[in-house]
Amino acid sequence: MNHPRVVLIVQARLGSTRLPGKILRPLLGKLMLEWELERLKKAKRVDEFVLATTNKTEDDAVVGVGERAEFTCFRGNENDVLDRYYHAAKEAKADVVVRVTGDCPLHDPEVVDRVVEHFFDSGADYAKTPENYPEGLDTEVFSFKALEDSWKEAKLPSEREHVTLFIRNHPERFRIDSWRTGAFDHSSYHWSVDTEADFRFVESVYENLGGDTMFHMNDVLALLEREPKLQEINKGGTGYEGLEKSLRDDELLKKRHG
Repeated sequence: MNHPRVVLIVQARLGSTRLPGKILRPLLGKLMLEWELERLKKAKRVDEFVLATTNKTEDDAVVGVGERAEFTCFRGNENDVLDRYYHAAKEAKADVVVRVTGDCPLHDPEVVDRVVEHFFDSGADYAKTPENYPEGLDTEVFSFKALEDSWKEAKLPSEREHVTLFIRNHPERFRIDSWRTGAFDHSSYHWSVDTEADFRFVESVYENLGGDTMFHMNDVLALLEREPKLQEINKGGTGYEGLEKSLRDDELLKKRHG
């Protein structure tokens, strides 16, 4: 029996509104996105790595980064990210999709592998990073069938933009797994890059741990224990402000259509 084909898809574009061009900002001698792709490429439970960007000319540079990292590059709809994911996954012949965003340069390939293994062990349609892990290591794993159903049926703006929201909004249809591992709770830590302060935090982590040394989640946690002042750099962010805006857009749409 053939093992299901696992395809990791990173969504990335230059048109970020809160911190424009953030993914191509220089970070310790490379571009921020370059570091993330290099780190993700070390995941062992993934059969193919895809960078999904937009058809806009400005994202030609994003494709260049993906090609240098030996990712398969796919270009699609800028705002309908669900459509972009569906066609990227279909083209890659994915049975299982791993979703990652391109603004998380502290991503840990060991965490990716852990979530993929948990997805298969749980028998779920959808699984994600343990709830007690830091934000910024977010890894979602779901079946291609669940993605295809979402692509066909999702109507809300938030569900088209945030890819897996249709799945999470319908627990009566999809087997959704949530889990914790370990006795700690680091869910309040904010490690993705949405603001200038977030970038300065990540830059400090790289300067302390060394970009070419493969550091992991526990190395960052140990650094923050030694240097607690680093947490003050970007205190107060959540990494989920974009989702909150989309949900407000949903409410406006519902009001307009009664």
